[in-house]
Amino acid sequence: MDEKNEVYEKLLKCYDAVTKKITFKPRLALILGSGLGGFCDTMDVRETLDYGEIPGFPVSTVIGHKGRFVFGYSGGVPVVAMQGRVHYYEGYSVQDAVLPTRLMKLMGAEILFLTNAAGGINPSFKAGDFMMITDHISSFVPSPLIGRNIDELGVRFPDMSEIYSKRLRGVIENAAAAENVPLKSGIYLQTTGPNYETPAEIRAFGRLGADAVGMSTAIEAMAARHAGMEICGISCISNLAAGISANPLTHKEVQETADKAAPLFRKLVARVIKDSF
Repeated sequence: MDEKNEVYEKLLKCYDAVTKKITFKPRLALILGSGLGGFCDTMDVRETLDYGEIPGFPVSTVIGHKGRFVFGYSGGVPVVAMQGRVHYYEGYSVQDAVLPTRLMKLMGAEILFLTNAAGGINPSFKAGDFMMITDHISSFVPSPLIGRNIDELGVRFPDMSEIYSKRLRGVIENAAAAENVPLKSGIYLQTTGPNYETPAEIRAFGRLGADAVGMSTAIEAMAARHAGMEICGISCISNLAAGISANPLTHKEVQETADKAAPLFRKLVARVIKDSF
């Protein structure tokens, strides 16, 4: 069996396992970042599925990530939410790290809404800000499309000139204005992690044009774009990046900032989902 078939067959086996347990058909896929999983408490939840119940599915190991799919309605829209994502730095292959994104596409999701906790590089940002992602830099992580192309999902050389949908960016801007939620915008850069970046790296990333940095999101967006999904993303600026912040960086700080920002985040995400269709 060649590499293409191994990756695709694994995806199909996961999909088969899900369809035997879940009847819900989502239209929007929501990936919730560190400290942001509480959004699921606002949903009209119909079904849940722990990642561990899906044979071969990569399981989230990060503190603060529950590790399950939540199926339900938000603003009348059928949603599948990942309460905890899978990261490349956990030791999974990049193809396994994007398997959940591809799986949600097979479930029926047309839109992928990405969220994350990120370090602020832009000097005008402060902890607790929300940044709408307008574009990303993924050059520091392997592409999830390396290997034989999965023709059933998308073309060999997919266009990435508009990964983050202009239409959905407009929806986010209008939602933020309607809910009176202050909103920044900028470019997100993904590193492999799990270590935080050095001050020299942050200076370099800033010169490259990055406004925020994190350890997820870009590879998921690329896989979703390859599969024909419409994509949008919001970063919660949980801390100022190394060399900008006067304090050492800790995961506890990331979680605490996300917890404080959670009420506004829930309002914004709920409004975006409601207005996306």
